[in-house]
Amino acid sequence: MIQYIIRRILLFIPTLLAITLIAFSLTRLAPGDPAALKAGISGEGQSQRSVVSKKSIEQWRKQMRLDQPVTTQYVLWLSDMARLDFGKSFQDNRPVMEKISERLPVTVTMNIVAVIIAYAVAIPLGIGSAARQGTFFDRAAGFSMFALYSLPIIWLSQLCLSFLCNPEYLYLFPNHGLHSNKAAFMTPGARFMDTLWHWILPMILYSYGNFAFLSRQMRSAMLETIRQDYIRTARAKGLSEGSVIFKHTLRNSLLPIVTLLAGIIPALVGGSVVIEQTFSIPGMGSLSYGALVARDYPMIMAVFTIGAVLTLIGILVSDILYSLIDPRIAFSKKS
Repeated sequence: MIQYIIRRILLFIPTLLAITLIAFSLTRLAPGDPAALKAGISGEGQSQRSVVSKKSIEQWRKQMRLDQPVTTQYVLWLSDMARLDFGKSFQDNRPVMEKISERLPVTVTMNIVAVIIAYAVAIPLGIGSAARQGTFFDRAAGFSMFALYSLPIIWLSQLCLSFLCNPEYLYLFPNHGLHSNKAAFMTPGARFMDTLWHWILPMILYSYGNFAFLSRQMRSAMLETIRQDYIRTARAKGLSEGSVIFKHTLRNSLLPIVTLLAGIIPALVGGSVVIEQTFSIPGMGSLSYGALVARDYPMIMAVFTIGAVLTLIGILVSDILYSLIDPRIAFSKKS
């Protein structure tokens, strides 16, 4: 196992280089000039904010290293990344890592809570549906989960914002932010309740798609395992249904769920653009969207690189969890 982990970590380097090279090339191929955008000049050459001379734009391009060949830009970016320096944002000339460090705690906290909610709902619901296959509970759960999974997040979030956060209809939840403006003057208990009130609706919208999908995957894995011969043998021995489900079936049914965990970890940095834009939450999703609109190459590459690293780590964590859940899985050659 240790040798396998070392080999995978060493494989991270060429994989990450290939990913960053493709991403770097795509950002440079995208239309738009960051220097012209910063100067307030549109693609047609008309001034939006002020008339800026061509010489000033060239100075900005030099400051942003855009006057260099693309290969030189990539080599310079790699050398900076090796020192964990992602440069300065084109938008406000602040260090990229400083801006990320301000937004990252919010996004990481929201995503961790969303993952916990998704798995806490999906696993029991999938187990219950598989154990009661064909019953009313199974059909109702299946219909509800498929209905939830089919609802577009952008449409549902706007619907909730209009009808559940609007005094003209129902003002059950606040419509922006993660706490009230007066939260600093509240008692600790009141501040906690205020924060909880702000988090409930965004977290439900954040996680409903995940637990709807995961519950169906859990049900399918449970049904496939239940049909195995050793489960029939366990029942023939007279074991209780609870023992058969939780002791013999559940552990082997968790492998597909562990696989999906590899794709969830990168979302800890990416965030949700829709939720953060809808509820004015200062997270990584809104930061990434603003960077894309402004052609902020250093910010885009920083978010993309961190996401790629987390993806590779997520795949490695999934492989390690495989061996812990099912000891029959080995990553080294047996003599």
